[in-house]
Amino acid sequence: MTNAITLVVADDHPLLLKGLIDELKAYNYNILATAANGAQALDKIMQLQPVIAILDEEMPMLTGFEVIKKCREQNIATKFIILTSHKEKAFVYKAKTLEISGYIIKDEPFQELHKCIQSVRTGVPYFSTLFSDVFENEVAPQLKKIKLLSPSERTILRLVAQEKSSKEIGVLLSVSNRTVEKHRANIIAKLGLVAATDALLSWTKEHKEFLENI
Repeated sequence: MTNAITLVVADDHPLLLKGLIDELKAYNYNILATAANGAQALDKIMQLQPVIAILDEEMPMLTGFEVIKKCREQNIATKFIILTSHKEKAFVYKAKTLEISGYIIKDEPFQELHKCIQSVRTGVPYFSTLFSDVFENEVAPQLKKIKLLSPSERTILRLVAQEKSSKEIGVLLSVSNRTVEKHRANIIAKLGLVAATDALLSWTKEHKEFLENI
């Protein structure tokens, strides 16, 4: 029964929030509270501990992802659904690393969110088809390549992301410039990049979120 599913809903756009609440009420969901920013959302979730929290990703004060992270640190049992316009692989990857229960794109029909809530209630994650497509076609292949890197190569990749030169990396790791260049060449090959002076730096800028977990 939908009225047994308690919800906290957060979105910083008043009209969107009102429309969402109206739809949820039409399905008889039990809405404990709403929030117009991330700080309010965190406070309501900590206080009320709903079964599910539906969060916009981009909100003032705290993002949806930051709210989830802080709740996890406090061992809050609430399950989380992100409702967002973002379809980029960086957001999809972040959602996966946080192990959220649902990810729905805002321009999809409300029925998708309803299906998501019902699935999450039973303990089964539910993701937008677009989310799954981006993960399978854009995120997963990159993660697979990253797994091929050795610990030394991963360290060098992180330093490249900090815009360190080969010489600076050599000094930091107490290895020769030649050794660093060899590692860089191996990394480029394993990531399937075109050999170029700025190839690795360009890759790290595009995939900076991935570097947090390697």
